[in-house]
Amino acid sequence: MHKQAGSKSHDKEKRHRTSPWLFPMRIGLFAGLFFGVLRWICYEMNFTRVIPGFLLDNFLDQAFLLTGWGILISIIGFMVFSVLMALLYKVILGKLKGPWAGIFYGLAWWAIIFAAVGPLLGMTGWLNEIGWNTIFTEACIFTIWGLFIGFSIAFEFTDEASREPMGAKS
Repeated sequence: MHKQAGSKSHDKEKRHRTSPWLFPMRIGLFAGLFFGVLRWICYEMNFTRVIPGFLLDNFLDQAFLLTGWGILISIIGFMVFSVLMALLYKVILGKLKGPWAGIFYGLAWWAIIFAAVGPLLGMTGWLNEIGWNTIFTEACIFTIWGLFIGFSIAFEFTDEASREPMGAKS
């Protein structure tokens, strides 16, 4: 009888699988919340000139985006962006191990947003206009944002040791 109870818990342990879509969505949600708030703090402390709601700048009035409700909507917008980017990471780079893919993923998104698409769409200024403080602050935030998303997904889906039963010999 004792053996059956143990085997049932072992079966549950074996059946537990992380959802390949729900997990990246949660990671993106938390990344968006944390780094969205961090971007807002950096903006308020004048480390960056790019408003927290830069992703929504083409859809909402910039004056509104600088109000309390605008900041909240800006953070929610960054959360949605982060969820989508975490899902994209899972699809494209989800099998890679280690932190480097996430670091380069964050830097790639910084380059896309701040050096290519952002200035063309008016979301950000051109690199020669926004200043070194903004460039470095945003590059650092996006690098750590990418590291958080990438390494969280890589660790969850490629770390085989965490799937070993407790007490298993290595």
